[in-house]
Amino acid sequence: MAGKIWFMTGTSRGFGRVWAEAALKRGDKVVATARKLSSIADLKEKYGDNVLTLELDVTNAQQVKATVTQAHAHFGKLDIILNNAGYALIGTIEETNADDVRALYETNIFGTLSVIQAALPLLRKQGSGHIIGVSSNVGHIVYPVIGYYCSSKWAFEAIHESLAAEVKQFGIKVTIVEPGAYATEFGSQESLKFSAGLDIYTDFKNQFFGQLGSLERGDPNATPAALFKMADSDNPPLRFNLGNNLPGLRAVYAERLATWEAWDAVSISAQGSTK
Repeated sequence: MAGKIWFMTGTSRGFGRVWAEAALKRGDKVVATARKLSSIADLKEKYGDNVLTLELDVTNAQQVKATVTQAHAHFGKLDIILNNAGYALIGTIEETNADDVRALYETNIFGTLSVIQAALPLLRKQGSGHIIGVSSNVGHIVYPVIGYYCSSKWAFEAIHESLAAEVKQFGIKVTIVEPGAYATEFGSQESLKFSAGLDIYTDFKNQFFGQLGSLERGDPNATPAALFKMADSDNPPLRFNLGNNLPGLRAVYAERLATWEAWDAVSISAQGSTK
């Protein structure tokens, strides 16, 4: 089911790069965006008129609107809006300063919102479209040391779930893609920012990084077929796991349910009487 037109953010590396090339190879058209145009220039050389490469900083709302409008005018339509741009902030809750957290949200949340809000009038006019947001399994499972990054994905999940209910009436679909651990460049210096550390957390963070290093990582080049199967579906899911995430999710939600149930009598007592 080729022939789709994609608008993708964050295509210079990682999933964005893998998916952009895979879509082009299967015959789709792609608007590939990145902060530095030079980082995606080779896509134009390889795929010619099937790709439009544009420079885009998602934290610049005016540039986002102009870029989405240009992309739509260039191909005459946008079938899929794929928000992939984002990064992780490393630091404990105490040691990370508010400016770093704001910057994280400017990209991971407000950048995504700018793209969605720029695209929606165009998708409504078309009467179709599929908004795909790249979240993470940390949108459900929270780890220490990356708590603020996890929080950005929890916000990301809530925004997209609400969006899905709001735009269904216009024939627009929404899917949240939730990758687990993958061997992408997401762990590189370009995709990570570190807060200023406090010595009291050094041992704890070293232990945490050691645990992260032992995680089994998936092959990003194995993901396109699954992504396309979801994107080509007439009824795509709201949430779509990428990788073997379900065992961990089952365990986390089982623990949460057990806690809620254990405290249920106390919780109900707080309801009060309405009689």
